[in-house]
Amino acid sequence: MLSDADYPGNGSGARRAKRRSSAESPGDGQALRSSGRQTNVRVKRANNPPPGQSKRKATDTEEEDDQAEKKYRKCEKAGCSATYPVCFASASERCAKNGYTSRWYHLSCGEHFCNECFDHYYRSHKDGYETFSVWKKAWTSNGKSEPSLKAFMADQQLPYWVQCTKPNCRKWRQLTKEIQLTPALTDTYRCGMKFNNVKSEGPDQCSQPEDLRVAEVTSSWWHSMLILPPLFKDSPATPFLAAYYPDCVGMSPSSSPGSTSLSELRADHCRAVQPKIPGLCPYFQPFYQPNECGKALCVRPDMMELDELYEFPEFSRDPTMYLALRNLILASWHKNCKEVLTVKKCIMHVVVRGLVRVRCVQEMERVLHFMTRKGLINTGVLAVQRPLLSDKHRTKNVIVIGAGASGLAAARQLQNFGTQVLVLEARDRIGGRVWDDTGLGVVVGRGAQIVNGCVNNPIALMCEQMGIRMHKLGERCDLFQEGGQATDPSIDKRMDFHFNAILDVVSEWRKDKSQSQDMPLGEKVQELKKNFLQESGIQFSELEEKVLQFHLSNLEYGCGSSLNQVSARSWDHNEFFAQFSGDHTLLTKGYGTLLHKLAEGLDIRKKSPVTSIDYSGDIVRVTCSNGSQWTAKKVLVTVPLTLLQKNYIHFVPQLPERKMKAIHSLGGGIIEKIALKFPYRFWDTKIQGADYFGHIPPSPDKRGMFTVFYDMDPQGKQAVLMSVIAGDAVSAVQDMQDKDVAGECMKVLRELFKEQEVPEPLHFLVTHWSKDAWSQMSYSFVKMGGGGEAYDIIAEDVQGKLFFAGEATNRHFPQTVTGAYLSGVREASKMAAL
Repeated sequence: MLSDADYPGNGSGARRAKRRSSAESPGDGQALRSSGRQTNVRVKRANNPPPGQSKRKATDTEEEDDQAEKKYRKCEKAGCSATYPVCFASASERCAKNGYTSRWYHLSCGEHFCNECFDHYYRSHKDGYETFSVWKKAWTSNGKSEPSLKAFMADQQLPYWVQCTKPNCRKWRQLTKEIQLTPALTDTYRCGMKFNNVKSEGPDQCSQPEDLRVAEVTSSWWHSMLILPPLFKDSPATPFLAAYYPDCVGMSPSSSPGSTSLSELRADHCRAVQPKIPGLCPYFQPFYQPNECGKALCVRPDMMELDELYEFPEFSRDPTMYLALRNLILASWHKNCKEVLTVKKCIMHVVVRGLVRVRCVQEMERVLHFMTRKGLINTGVLAVQRPLLSDKHRTKNVIVIGAGASGLAAARQLQNFGTQVLVLEARDRIGGRVWDDTGLGVVVGRGAQIVNGCVNNPIALMCEQMGIRMHKLGERCDLFQEGGQATDPSIDKRMDFHFNAILDVVSEWRKDKSQSQDMPLGEKVQELKKNFLQESGIQFSELEEKVLQFHLSNLEYGCGSSLNQVSARSWDHNEFFAQFSGDHTLLTKGYGTLLHKLAEGLDIRKKSPVTSIDYSGDIVRVTCSNGSQWTAKKVLVTVPLTLLQKNYIHFVPQLPERKMKAIHSLGGGIIEKIALKFPYRFWDTKIQGADYFGHIPPSPDKRGMFTVFYDMDPQGKQAVLMSVIAGDAVSAVQDMQDKDVAGECMKVLRELFKEQEVPEPLHFLVTHWSKDAWSQMSYSFVKMGGGGEAYDIIAEDVQGKLFFAGEATNRHFPQTVTGAYLSGVREASKMAAL
């Protein structure tokens, strides 16, 4: 279907005839248009008065005189700078070239086609009609936008532009219309390059001036004069976005859709199936599929995010160019995350006809630098040879306090940006609450070791960069009672249902509750359970009560605290945000492997506890316990929440009251671990290959004591079990000797495997995070009366000089190494932006 704007015989043509009617007949106007320049010459000869003769009256010949002087027609697009348009198409034998035509069709300032070439493709009796029809059919079947003749010209007839690769030239040249642009050509092109039909521009081709139209493209107003947005051909994003209409995500519908039918893909929207791309890590899913939602670190390929709109407001009305560039960049990065993604690598894939390619390449640098600064690309354990950001985005120097996951993430990002970074660490090791132990023959994480949800998780990205395989944890978790009996799975399923139903009621209860109406989660759960049993008349059996206690124990493990300290109103505040989905995995090589890679090349001063930070002047002054002082423009604090609560660092001036209130509204949760090495794998026969098994507590007062046991060697070669102590059970073992804790654990294991002999452990380890001087906690939780907004408040910078990172500053992903890492990336981005 052709729009009125594209058809010369419709709206605009009719309006011109109406304006002429007062001075000339419609027949005269039509004859003048059809006879073109020949009429101009004839009229001019007839109306040329002899010397000395007075002029005739102009009332009845004014239009003829105007046409007599017109050997060209201006572009009718308001604001177009083309005084003498030239037809780029040259499709018709009667092409106007740079002469007169009845109408010029505007694609951009500097790119027009004449009415004769329009007719050549649009009129059914013309030679070009079949070409347009074939294109139109493909466009209609694949795309959503109108298959207008202007779209055809932009997609098929405009010449390509390519930039000379010589560093001292870099001029843009127009290729002949027949030349197809390829990444290889973009990567090697030089002025005057001769192959196929590429035009030669003389013996010293680089000395030839650049087309004047190129300078216009870089002007801010040029984009607003563009009639159609650029749609890329053969973009790296194509296989990721096969379920979308190409023209809705910045790609041309005329490109090949691939082997899968587009209609089949779009009919399958409701299933939101991720495309299978050969060689791509299955955990890399940077784009939402249609009708998909709630996935962390995922973007809509057909919409700009809020921070993108803030950074690039000029694309708010028509985001197509931005989406085309951003989608290309994201796809290219995920296809190869082991090398720095550069502008040069990206522009090779910007295949679009016309001068708009010049603008796309110009914008590419801005978009790529923005995405680099935000940590969306060129991140992880990537090593760089030169700064990723320009001087204006580099802070001269930054001090990072703490060499845990957040501190190392920020330091790595900032150093890659080109900033001088100094890391001060109180311990004699890096890692913070990541601390791997290899004394039992396998890696046992004294702190974190499990990745919860691998899709788009930066931990999965770093593992891919380093070639590390994670072990996918199975879903089966058999529950065993003391005495050795296996719990009927139907009972576990039934109590899991009741447990989650209680939490759903808690979610309903809190909807209209203020912070002052908050109550402890444990108390609320017991209240709701009691009400349910009274109203329903149901009575839980003794075993069912014990299974419920098991699930409550798991909840305390997740919160890192007894439920009597946790806010019923905000215990799961982060669930309101998209979370990481997909497999839960065990890092058999430990998080420490990743963090040590992050630390490579960083200036880290260990055994340097910071005692004070003075940010009262333009320069921030940091003092360590050994008396050493350091100064920087900006300082990033990544110490654990508990140390901030106990004022281990003296701030001058004091931190804002709002921030201190937020710091104290959160709790420093504690869990402890025990790992035991045995002479052989006594549990294999009973567990049958499961990655873990559960322990049903014999009574509520034993809840949290060795709730789940993990097999630490999925290969089945080593005999090591690890278990967790959570909730009130933490205080019960806090002052016990390690051998006594191991003795209690062995009692439980011998009860669970009562039908067989359980050997004495060869070695064991027990953690003591509550007594660790430089953490005194495991991970944060929201205390009763607090709220999730506290995480955001703690994350706020102070005066643009003092910044904060760590899991307790990440509202979306608290309590995890992933959250800590992302908070460091966030603060590095913030510093670069300021």
